Amino acid sequence: MSTKILAVDTATENCSVALMIGDDVISRCEYAPREHTTKILPMIDAVLADAGIKLKQLDALAYGRGPGSFTGVRIGIGIAQGLAFGANLPMIGVSTLAAMAQGSFRLHQAEHVLTAIDARMGELYWAQYQRKIDGDWLLLGNEQVISPDVLLANVQADPNAWLTAGTGWEAYPELLSQLPFNAQRGSVLYPDSQDMVHLAKYAFARGEIVTAEAASPVYLRDTVTWKKLPGRE
Repeated sequence: MSTKILAVDTATENCSVALMIGDDVISRCEYAPREHTTKILPMIDAVLADAGIKLKQLDALAYGRGPGSFTGVRIGIGIAQGLAFGANLPMIGVSTLAAMAQGSFRLHQAEHVLTAIDARMGELYWAQYQRKIDGDWLLLGNEQVISPDVLLANVQADPNAWLTAGTGWEAYPELLSQLPFNAQRGSVLYPDSQDMVHLAKYAFARGEIVTAEAASPVYLRDTVTWKKLPGRE
């Protein structure tokens, strides 16, 4: 029987939904800053209608766990939890950075990807991903929030050719030329649920699922840093 997984993501300016049934994927994706709450549910209804299935027929519900916009991550996980509660579905958290690596392979066949999302406050959400033989991705080191200066001081030289993904490269355009290895600018700026659902199938096969109650976001930036901004709680 084909595995059926729905993925939902609102962690960045993108708003996206994807449904995987076996090897087939139905998806919707729209650049919609500040419109996630009005866009996401109709998109979910649309992909389920296209597939002719009900929410309760799914095997799992995947969600963009972050990093990304604090508000966007909370919107996505809240909607996903509500759906999972109602349909009694297990959940799978998928990294937005890993999703951009998969998007870079889907569009450019890149197997070594430098992911960086603009985290504001002079920092980046950063990770390096290498594609595995089975099509899943290996995280090299850790996902982290880091300033460009600290990143350059600590990143290690590497003989592979790398492709970039994410908005961090637009926010800090000088960073690319200062890296100690061969890196080219890629076209992927945001995570997309059609890439998240690809990653979710590997996690599902490994049994990496949680209940709706246990689903949680990954912000990377600690609350102490966030509270430094006036008026933030």
